[in-house]
Amino acid sequence: MVDNMRKSPVGKTVSLFVTCMVDMLYPETGWAVVDILEYLGIAVDFPMGQTCCGQPGFNAGHRPEARQVAMQFLKAFKNAEVIVAPSGSCVAMIRREYPSLFADDPRWRSEAERIASITWEFTEFLVDGLGIDDLNLSLPDTQSFAFHDSCHGLRMLNLGQAGRTLLGNTANASIEPLPESDVCCGFGGLFAVKMAEISGAMLERKIQNIEACPAQTILCGDVSCLTHMNGGLSFQKSTRRVRHIAEVLAEGLPGKNDE
Repeated sequence: MVDNMRKSPVGKTVSLFVTCMVDMLYPETGWAVVDILEYLGIAVDFPMGQTCCGQPGFNAGHRPEARQVAMQFLKAFKNAEVIVAPSGSCVAMIRREYPSLFADDPRWRSEAERIASITWEFTEFLVDGLGIDDLNLSLPDTQSFAFHDSCHGLRMLNLGQAGRTLLGNTANASIEPLPESDVCCGFGGLFAVKMAEISGAMLERKIQNIEACPAQTILCGDVSCLTHMNGGLSFQKSTRRVRHIAEVLAEGLPGKNDE
């Protein structure tokens, strides 16, 4: 359930932080999150001033620039009661790095700490925040899935179980183990650019494990990892694909299969 240091998000309006890559490349993931939240009777708003969380600059060592981007985030979400994002990586940035990013700035530190305390990854929000482990969903046909555990979500937010719990209680869905599911896919943001050969070798190993897995579809909670793995699978002309957990869950919503 909810960490003792965090207030319960139950009954509060959700401000959706859709993240850069979802906004630009995977809007269907954002819509899936909204569909599920509204199905649960949760009011959702979308602060129009949102941009990036600042993680790329922060990871590159450009802290002053990252602070400027983070300030815009704090301004955009200043009225938020709860913030939910379909990205463990971005949530980890806000939760773990914002307080330290503004540690020497009293003007912004308290707001950074407040924002950090009300920000949740999507599956974490449902299971740990709201206490919901069964959404009463049913997929249109029988499908098998396996999970890739994205690094930031697993190691910084302890997200290993929430998605599995929600899917495990979804009718027509079965979960298979993915070999080395907790091993990095090789993306790591700028790592894939600066250390391309190492990144490529890690991706190759991940693809081998995906091909060895009996599941039809691999799921994860970060579209950055999804993009990296699908790029490798496509390059090798594999028919396997990786999807975001929110999209699969949304396909099981009542009435969704009648559309």
